[in-house]
Amino acid sequence: MPGISPHITSLATAPPAFENELGSVTLVDATVLPILSRLSIKRLVLEPGAIREPQWNVNANQLGYCLSGTVLVSILGDADVFSSFVVSAGQMYHVESGAVYHIENIGAERAEFVLALRNERPQHFSLRDSFNAMTDAVLGNTYDLPGSAFAAFDRSPAQQIVRRTGAADVPSTAGLPNAHLFDAEGQHPPLSYAYGEARLARKQYWAALDDISMYSLRIRESGMREPHWHPITGEMGYVEKGHARMRVLDPDNTLDEYLLSPGDVYFVPRAFPHHIEVLGEEDIHFLIFFDQPMPGDIGYRATASAFSREVLAASFDISERDLPRFPFTPIDPLMVARANPRDPVR
Repeated sequence: MPGISPHITSLATAPPAFENELGSVTLVDATVLPILSRLSIKRLVLEPGAIREPQWNVNANQLGYCLSGTVLVSILGDADVFSSFVVSAGQMYHVESGAVYHIENIGAERAEFVLALRNERPQHFSLRDSFNAMTDAVLGNTYDLPGSAFAAFDRSPAQQIVRRTGAADVPSTAGLPNAHLFDAEGQHPPLSYAYGEARLARKQYWAALDDISMYSLRIRESGMREPHWHPITGEMGYVEKGHARMRVLDPDNTLDEYLLSPGDVYFVPRAFPHHIEVLGEEDIHFLIFFDQPMPGDIGYRATASAFSREVLAASFDISERDLPRFPFTPIDPLMVARANPRDPVR
């Protein structure tokens, strides 16, 4: 359960790092979940008319997945490259480390995002705090204005989420395709089975990604994520819907088993064997983030096909005659059918 395993915590019940009547920001980083490495996660909530003020990440590229609502994202990147686009539920955006950006709720309902950052201890600057660091004279010289033009600026610290004054200013081009935008749930799933499907936001489909990616994974009650490990990437998962059981094997040969519920966040270090199984009759939907643009894995099915029966029999200390007839599997399927009854929940 959350709080017992070193691999898991809850983003839904964690205290917000920032909160006001306009929204909240909740962070799970290595301070909250020490096992995290090269990844962390935030939950951003914006009420209608709310703006996450312009800011930039110091040490992490960022992926945002829209759970609900409609927002305008504007980004000013390296070499004065500017982008402005609309993001709706099921879509994603990408912001490079150091690029200044803002997020504005332009819809009539609450907007909610899950944000993954490519650092276990992310840091950021706000535009307001950066202005506050400079004197009126310095700002005046920067903009070819008298220093008195900035006398009315409130020098108090940034609030992160502020209220829009007036109507939203949405550029006419904001609905056009953009390199920073990816329609994750609009993608035809590259992996689809009767018992589940996976949509893949990785460099193969989204050229903007350099060191981070995401799988939107849905598993039905009749399916199971086969036991596997990721040789060169850690895995950070967020449970958007449903309940599941997860097992992780640690290098000291201890087995960590825990239950997952909506809002939970888990982390599996690179090369740790693990598996996911749905509990109950409701489908489960995971957002799974990786610290590589093209994550790969090694599954138990393909592993059994990679070695001779003589080697496997010797390894398991049984006769070759008693060794199961493993199906030949040159490429792992990621998900498998759950033909056997579930083990009891302890």
